[in-house]
Amino acid sequence: MSMRRDAFLDHVKERGEYPTQEEADRAARVVLSLLGAHLIGTVRAELAARLPETYALILLNSLQAAEPLSPERFVRATAAWIEGATEKTALWDIGAVLSTVAAAAGDALTGEALLQLPPGYDLLFGHPQPT
Repeated sequence: MSMRRDAFLDHVKERGEYPTQEEADRAARVVLSLLGAHLIGTVRAELAARLPETYALILLNSLQAAEPLSPERFVRATAAWIEGATEKTALWDIGAVLSTVAAAAGDALTGEALLQLPPGYDLLFGHPQPT
């Protein structure tokens, strides 16, 4: 069952301590677009099914990345796409969005998504994995 848009944005807004839903929306759109470029198959489809339609479409319609971005490059790419962002603020944006995605997805699906991503994304999702 997918999360409603307002509930999703409220979670992102709270976790990111954004003053408005518009700022939470901006972060969600950028982070989900970049994430969608790295996920494939049923994992991507199942994750999208847990998100509000607007964000599901962003995740599903992302062009596939030519090569997976390391977590550090994912942070830099996010900073480049958000006007006025720094790597530090981008990391904050990513954490707010991906921890909300992880909560909506649940542990099993989040774990499957992490298997498709380079090592280190577990920290961006707020789900540190044992090494």
